[in-house]
Amino acid sequence: MLNRNQLVGLIALTLMWGVNWPVMKLSLEELSPLYFRAVTMTGGALWLFAFYAQRGVRLRPQGQEWRSIVTLGLPNMLGWHTLAIFGVAALASGRAAILGFTMPVWTVLLGALFFGHRLTRRSVLAAGAVAGAVALLLADEFHAMTGSPLGVGVMLGAAICWAIGTLMMRRATLTLPIEALTVWMMGLTAGVLWLLALLFEPWPSWEFSPRMWVLLAYGVFMNYGIAQIIWFSLARHLPPTTSAMSIMVVPLIGTASATVIVGEWPRWQDGVAVVCVMLAIATVLLPQGTLRKCLQR
Repeated sequence: MLNRNQLVGLIALTLMWGVNWPVMKLSLEELSPLYFRAVTMTGGALWLFAFYAQRGVRLRPQGQEWRSIVTLGLPNMLGWHTLAIFGVAALASGRAAILGFTMPVWTVLLGALFFGHRLTRRSVLAAGAVAGAVALLLADEFHAMTGSPLGVGVMLGAAICWAIGTLMMRRATLTLPIEALTVWMMGLTAGVLWLLALLFEPWPSWEFSPRMWVLLAYGVFMNYGIAQIIWFSLARHLPPTTSAMSIMVVPLIGTASATVIVGEWPRWQDGVAVVCVMLAIATVLLPQGTLRKCLQR
């Protein structure tokens, strides 16, 4: 049973994760994708470093811990965050969120394919639900005059990177605190993003509107800062079922908030797809008894 502080934290975390999708979309009106990611991730890494240093967390990696930072950072940070921002640039932000949060299903499928994890009937059902959602959104992107089927592929690539990173995290033997691991993964990824941005994108003017500075502050202090702090705090105490329910709601929040923040009105395909993805996440993450109770209500 969650106490009041945990419940408030979980609600805040879910809202921040969901709202971040249209915030990213709006930010790309004034700043190119790689520079946006480089700026916000650099600020977030510095913010978190100062926060955890003040609290006495060991932040200095030693020996083989650097290897873990690099290997785990490639899919979890560089792959996921880079592909996701290009997916948001190509698609409606709510649609990008729906596709990005197919991650839990890819985790199950890749675990069965490469690590010998048992593929259950529920996993097959979840895969079918995700396949239906992807096919529906892909068909709509092909049909639309300004559609971007490539964007669907990019977002699926981002979700698969996140899934690979999740499997690697589960199998890794870590001696560095998870807070420090995240800070250094963010910091090194930000350095790579700055290099890629300098190579492939024009130098920004940095003369942003007041709205843009607010959006950048949201990315630094909320998405890469407070949301991470809340998550680390809750992860030690939340049961897996509660974490799963939070992940389920994020695509719904992203789709709904996009109508207010970006003016993106979801199509019926988005509504069906978000239900399919929420069902798929519930199928692979919620215990059998919990899932049955949810369906009976």
